[in-house]
This record gives sequence, structure tokens and C-alpha cells, in this order.
Amino acid sequence: MNGRRVAAVVSKEWREIVRDRLFLALAFVVPSMLMLLFGYGLSLDVENIPFAIVDYDNSATSRDYAYRFIDSRYFDFQGYTRDESALARKLSTNELRAYIVIPEHFERRLLNGSPVAVQTMLDGTFPSRAETTKGYVIAINSAYSMELLARFAAARRGISEQQAAAALTPVRLDVRYLFNQSLSSIWSIAPKLIMVILMVSPPFLTALGVVREKERGSIYNIYASTVTRTEFLVGKILPYVGISLVNAGILWALATWHFGAPFKGDFVFFLLASLIYVVCTTGIGLIVSVVVKTQVAAMVVTAIVTVVPAALYSGVLIPIPSLSGQAQVIAHLLPAMYYANIVTGTFLKGAGLETLWRDVAVLSAYGALLLAVGFLMFSKRPRS
Repeated sequence: MNGRRVAAVVSKEWREIVRDRLFLALAFVVPSMLMLLFGYGLSLDVENIPFAIVDYDNSATSRDYAYRFIDSRYFDFQGYTRDESALARKLSTNELRAYIVIPEHFERRLLNGSPVAVQTMLDGTFPSRAETTKGYVIAINSAYSMELLARFAAARRGISEQQAAAALTPVRLDVRYLFNQSLSSIWSIAPKLIMVILMVSPPFLTALGVVREKERGSIYNIYASTVTRTEFLVGKILPYVGISLVNAGILWALATWHFGAPFKGDFVFFLLASLIYVVCTTGIGLIVSVVVKTQVAAMVVTAIVTVVPAALYSGVLIPIPSLSGQAQVIAHLLPAMYYANIVTGTFLKGAGLETLWRDVAVLSAYGALLLAVGFLMFSKRPRS
């Protein structure tokens, strides 16, 4: 392989990228825009849930119970009402996500030691959000019930409410969240967005860059030149690998500085792992460019083979252990999952090569395989 010829191909490709403003924007602007759009729009935090309260008892105890929800940062109180049919309509129009119905004689029954059923109506169109909201309601209700029991036991035994509460809960559960103490979804999503964008952008650039030569007919100059197949493909791929590595650094800066995701790992290791991943995804674009003949076909095929794996089989939205058996097999056959493990480990856990070497090894083998297949499929002889 002649280094001068490779450098000539690299120089030619870079001039083509700079000359085409749309392609230049696709290379450098679109990845950052995707990071910002998805970073703001893709939030899994369930907070400020709009809800209303129907209080048929209107007693001091019922108001105290209702205030536990009103004062919670997870709920956004929209007011009291007794028109349940109006609340049902507001649930259907998304003005509310929940409402609570406190029955009559709420206070009297509690003071008499009788149980009371409080009804909660939740919007179940988003099951995960509804389950989380249900968990909030159960937690607030349990805390209030325990407080009432402690107050009752303290009055009966002549002890303090703190002593009564300790006696009623002999086993106390202390939960500590590791790696993401605030349970902020953006801390987890921002690193994985780097994986998604680097899964989509490099194949697009590579596929369009090679197919563009076919559409313009300039590929015949390569067929007739002394540049070998290896020199052409290496020179063609190197600019896109370099651009994607620069984008990886920009996306890292957006994730850490703009969205506030903590980075606890080694930045050099992150860049090296990103380079291996970019080689993998560039290899996907190379294979697509050999198969298709037009830029439109290249965009369609690339979108199919990159967006779906990045969104569904990488763990960015659904944890891999929660997938079905067949889906887990597919996830392990794709590079996105392994790089998702790397970015999550380096950002949140401070993990390095000693922990993530298996994922790095799989990505390296994957990249070598994809590039080998692409090189073998490409021919300098024009196909009829």
C-alpha cells in the first residue's frame, strides 16, 4: 500500500466534503443537533404529574392527607373538585394524569380505627409512567398510614410517636443508589445518545461518500487509476473516521458540560473505545455503499440497519435483560450494546479497560470483520 496514494485519496475526499455545504453540515452539525434534540426531548423522569383531588369528606384529616400529595415534588396540583365526570374528561384530553377520590366519613372512620379505601385514577396510556406514578401514590399513602398507626400506638401505650414508629417498623430499609444518586435520567441517557448518534452518523457519511462517486461517474477514474482497492478504501474511510472521532469528542462535551452528566472514567480510554466503535459503524457504511448504487438507496438502507439496532437492541430505552430471549440474542450480535456498556461504564461507574475489556475485544473483532467483508465485496472492476 502506497502512503502517497492514500494521502491523495484522503485529500480529494476532504475537498469534496468541504465543497459540499450540505454534506459538511451532515458531518459536523447534525450530530450535535441530534444530541441536543434527543437530550431535551427524551426524558424518563416522572415528575410534576398534573392531578386533582375529589374530597367528599372535607375534614381536617382529609385535607392533611391530600396535602401529602400536594406538597410532593412529583405531583402538580390542579385543584379540588367534586365533578368526577369532568376529571375523567380531563384524563382523556391529557390535562390530568391522575386524580384522587377521598370518600365521605374519611376522618370519622379513621378515628374509629376502621380502614378507608381511597380511590386513585391513573392515565394508563403510558404504562411505565403509570407504574411509576402508582409507586409514588403507594409510597405517600404508606407513609401516611404508618404515621397514623404510630400516633395511635403512642396514645395507647403512652410513648412518643418516634418510639411507636420504631416499634411498628422493626426492620428498616435503607436504600442507597450507586453511580446515579439523584436518579436523573439524563445522566444515563446522555452517554447512550453518544452511542446512538455514532451508530447512525458514520455509516451515513461513509455510504453517501462512496455511492456519490458511483452516481457522478467519478468512480471510473478510480477503476482506471493505479490506486489499489485497499488504498482507495482506506483513503475513502479515513476522513469519515476522523470526523466521527471529532464528533465523539463534541458529543462528550455536550453530555458532560451541557447536560451535566458526570464523567468518572479515563478520557483517553473513552476516545480509544470510541475510535474502535466508529471503525465498526464505518464498516457498516462501507458494506452498504458496495451493495447500493444511489444515494437515496444508501440513506434508506443505512437508516434501517443502524437506527433500529441503536434504538431497540442497545439498552438505551429497554434494558437488555428485559428483552425476550430472541431479542437478547440479536442485541449480542450487534455492536451497539457493547459500546453502550462502555459509555455507561466510563461515564457513571468510572470503569476502564480492566473491567470493559470484553466489550472492547468484541468491538475490535466486529470492526475487523466488517471492514474485511467490505474490502472483499468492493471491486475495482465495474459491475454490469
